[in-house]
Amino acid sequence: MSQQLSNVSNEIARAKWSECLNLIKENINAQKYSAWFEPIVPLRIEGHTLTIQVPSQFWYEWLEEHYYTILRNTIQKVIGRDGKLQYSIKVESKADTYAQPPASVNLPQRSMPASQPHHNSLNDLPRYQANQIQNPFVIPGIQKNRLNSNLNSNYVFDRFIEGDCNRLARSAGIAIAENPGKNSFNPFFIYGGTGLGKTHLTQSIGNKIRNDFGNEKNILYITSDDFTNEFVRAIRNNRASEFSMMYRNIDVLIIDDIQFFSGKEKTQEEFFHIFNALHQEGKQIILTSDRAPKDIPDIEERLISRFNWGLTADVQMPDYETRYAILERKAIDNGIEFEPQILEFIATNFKSSVRDLEGAIIKLLAASSLQHIDHIDLPMAKRILKDMIKETTKQVTVENIQALVCDFFGIDTNKVREKTRKQEIVEARQIAMYLSKKLTKSSLKSIGLQFGGRDHSTVIHAISTVEDRIQTSQRHAQIVKELTQKIELASL
Repeated sequence: MSQQLSNVSNEIARAKWSECLNLIKENINAQKYSAWFEPIVPLRIEGHTLTIQVPSQFWYEWLEEHYYTILRNTIQKVIGRDGKLQYSIKVESKADTYAQPPASVNLPQRSMPASQPHHNSLNDLPRYQANQIQNPFVIPGIQKNRLNSNLNSNYVFDRFIEGDCNRLARSAGIAIAENPGKNSFNPFFIYGGTGLGKTHLTQSIGNKIRNDFGNEKNILYITSDDFTNEFVRAIRNNRASEFSMMYRNIDVLIIDDIQFFSGKEKTQEEFFHIFNALHQEGKQIILTSDRAPKDIPDIEERLISRFNWGLTADVQMPDYETRYAILERKAIDNGIEFEPQILEFIATNFKSSVRDLEGAIIKLLAASSLQHIDHIDLPMAKRILKDMIKETTKQVTVENIQALVCDFFGIDTNKVREKTRKQEIVEARQIAMYLSKKLTKSSLKSIGLQFGGRDHSTVIHAISTVEDRIQTSQRHAQIVKELTQKIELASL
């Protein structure tokens, strides 16, 4: 008899909860309904109290913080004015504990505050608004990243010097900051070499959004390594679903150095789902990499496709004029004035990255402070920076070119020497042969020998093919240009 009563209670609970779900579904968006309410299991109904089972304590706290009113009013609508809700929370057993904990703990829904009016009509139920989130970042083990945006307040657009090398990326960044998620630049994918200002630019976007929108937008800047580490920690602590939910509630997600997702299949799969959820809801996604999406090795094709949905912009090595302007800005920021000849000297000799320019300024400032020098002239600046300047030029070799080209295409160096007709390897081999002829004094025969013993006619064919592609394909022209710059920089 007791079993029959239990079965009847279960059936009534399922029926009542089904009515509740139909009403809840009308008042929140489909994705939040699917994420937070579909996993809930109705257990029983006793008198006017409906007991539902939720997956974790976190789940209970989230529902109580963000859906309390809608749940309260829905229960009273379906069960009556005396209707109450009770949560049954699953308790995970500890591997290092012999005593078995109870399967679940029961917690009641908190009482309705006296000051809160009772709603008699479902039309009075407040719809869930994203900007009501007070603190969605409460997952144990990763509170630090969830409590703040991780933005450096020094990275702002006013301090980001614009030049031909970054004009498109900077202009797009400002447009995104003014209308995050509601533009055609989503995702915004920025790529370029180390020290060219990608981090500065992305954080400038985040800081402008924070300043313009205040607490209305949840912003998070994170490196790809930190994202992976947090995901691994969440899996280890059986909190993967909570990790996912945390990221799905971010309005502006900035991930630096996305290329380090390479080869991490589980991380890529999780990010794929997070990406889809954010993009579907019009949340802004900003990514950086040291290379274009198509050139990142061991990344799922479906992710590469999504990286190209919005705007892809590159930042290149700054030209002389931009380097000089950057140095002027750094000097002003540090409250010091250098002779124009010193800035010209640094701009001429430090060409590879903005980071090198900053390093030169910092070294001059340090020397001035430690040696109590009131004025640094050009001869002194040359002496101080002497060890930072590469005075001799390294000889460019076919072997160097092979290594840089293969790294660019994300393939093993030995592959271009093997007898394979895979398209990506053939392309890398032909470009490497072309650059070897252009940038070294090696003969056609010598180049062919260093590519697996091929004859000079194969090298001639490769050079001719690349030259034709440069003329007819903007993509190939850009690849050859970038690789030429990388090789020339490596020789400085």
